[in-house]
Amino acid sequence: MLGFLAWGVLGGYRRLAQKNLRIAFGDEKSPSQLRRLARRHFQRLGANLLSSLKFGAMPIERIADCVTIENPELVHAELQAGRAIVFALSHLGSWELFAQVFPNHFGYVPNSTVYQKLGNRFIDDDVRAKRGRSGVVLFDRKDGFQKAIELLRRGGVIGILSDQHAGDHGLWTPFFGRLASTSPLPGLLAKRTGASVMAAAIYTTGPARWRMVFSPRYDEPNDSVQTITAQTNSVIADQIQRAPEDWFWVHNRWKTPKPNFLLTRYKRGVYLPPDTRATDLKPFRLLLRGPNWLGDSVISAAAVRAIKRGRPDAQITVAAPAKLASAWRLIAEVDDVIPLPEASLAANARLLRAQRQFDVAILLPNSLRTALEIWLAGIPRRVGYAGHQRRWLLNQIVSEETRGGQIRHQVHRYLHLARTLGADSQHAVAPRLETRSGSSGTLKLGLCPGAEYGPAKRWLPERFAAVAAAVLEKFPATWLLFGTRADTEPGKAISEVLGDSCVNRIGKTTLEQLIAELRECRLLLTNDTGTMHLATLVGVPVVAVFGSTEHRLTGPLGDGNSVIRHHVECSPCFLRECPIDFRCMKAVSAEEVTQRVLDLLTSATRTDNPVAPTASLRRSSLNDVE
Repeated sequence: MLGFLAWGVLGGYRRLAQKNLRIAFGDEKSPSQLRRLARRHFQRLGANLLSSLKFGAMPIERIADCVTIENPELVHAELQAGRAIVFALSHLGSWELFAQVFPNHFGYVPNSTVYQKLGNRFIDDDVRAKRGRSGVVLFDRKDGFQKAIELLRRGGVIGILSDQHAGDHGLWTPFFGRLASTSPLPGLLAKRTGASVMAAAIYTTGPARWRMVFSPRYDEPNDSVQTITAQTNSVIADQIQRAPEDWFWVHNRWKTPKPNFLLTRYKRGVYLPPDTRATDLKPFRLLLRGPNWLGDSVISAAAVRAIKRGRPDAQITVAAPAKLASAWRLIAEVDDVIPLPEASLAANARLLRAQRQFDVAILLPNSLRTALEIWLAGIPRRVGYAGHQRRWLLNQIVSEETRGGQIRHQVHRYLHLARTLGADSQHAVAPRLETRSGSSGTLKLGLCPGAEYGPAKRWLPERFAAVAAAVLEKFPATWLLFGTRADTEPGKAISEVLGDSCVNRIGKTTLEQLIAELRECRLLLTNDTGTMHLATLVGVPVVAVFGSTEHRLTGPLGDGNSVIRHHVECSPCFLRECPIDFRCMKAVSAEEVTQRVLDLLTSATRTDNPVAPTASLRRSSLNDVE
């Protein structure tokens, strides 16, 4: 009855138990079955906790009468062969019985346990007294394990509760198919001392009655610590399967670490048994709230790649404006995309809440609105930069990287976010994530004369036209014009100059069509635009004209790209419209842009490789933009 009352009153623990049960049995039990199992667990837990209190007032012999022992001969055989035993124990049933009953059956060798001090001093003193009164030797974890090793070398027995979250010092290995931080201590002690590793479990069989079951030795002499640790999880999971209501489900076994929930930096790392593939694991579900701009989305792709590599069970879902969904589907590391309609904040939050529960949400934009979306969606871990007055909506704040006055590309800001979460970003910077198909037949060249941000980013249309016409004199080609409806006028002016050598697609393509047509292009001549970044994503080299913006911040990433920019006294101003004479863009001549385009085309023709860089180009690689 006490346990039933706790189930009704302690909502936080009830939800934690139900969450853990979903992880363990969600694929085989219905939600109603899981709720009933959680309720039975609270009732069983209440009864066993009260029984544990009673043990302190009972003689040890009477306690032993309440427990039936199965397979003790397995233990005796190991001990009589002169082998010490490390017992992997679990929080099943009334687990305090281990210390009370072991000496009664195996007291002819030293009995011990590794102990971690409890937070409450009074409870800690009580537990220590009960465990020690039967002669069990207690080794405090904080004192190290040398004494435990010496006891095992004398042929003794040591019990270690091995089913708890082991924190930063654990080995990440599957438990019920999901990665969990697991103590390697049983394996470490066994390898140091030559002890056998066995398991014992206690099951509740009735009021004040239990069954203690010993399992055969499950380690082999040549097993590694990692193998023993993974096998320990497997053995304990099998024990729990037999009586799931008996296990301690109110412990956060699959805790999401903070800050490094990506696992590449952990000392012991991740271990998957030979018969387990990454695709066999239950996924760690990550929601990435993507930027609202195409260029920013592409620039963040390197961080997405690093996050995906951060743990083998990572399943990445990107939530982004519907108009950008096609770009995210190009990135192989993205498992799913949720297109967000241009609707109310509440509607987007409801859409995200309707998805299967995510473990973590990572916010790539800085806006307050995106943080509200994620908060309203009820995702338990919300990670991002403090942004615009949104600190209170996040529960893991990422501090800005110290730049020391150095201009660094925006890609580094996203990569810093990934590194802070535990990712290794060393090889995550290449922007080209797939091989473009290239054009067949007539040479196709792309031209993007607009820029959504404003006219200050747009090179002069007549100069674009002059470059395109000059290139046609050297290479028979078709120019494809790309842009939005806002670029209609410059597009019309350019197409009138080029005539039949131009196909004007401005304002006529969806993002999917733009991607398909970009893939057919040998190169893209462009301003600082989202289309510029999209081209690098699909493997099309770009020649980009910069003026009011800073290429070291937002330039195209990857070898084979060329940036043309003349520094003037007022650049970069980052204004939408030039308040004076547009001198930064006027300083860029049609002749020099033409030469860059011709150099790239000549190199590509000579090598028969449409994306090959040439030494005469200024490469806009990551080293340059730092």
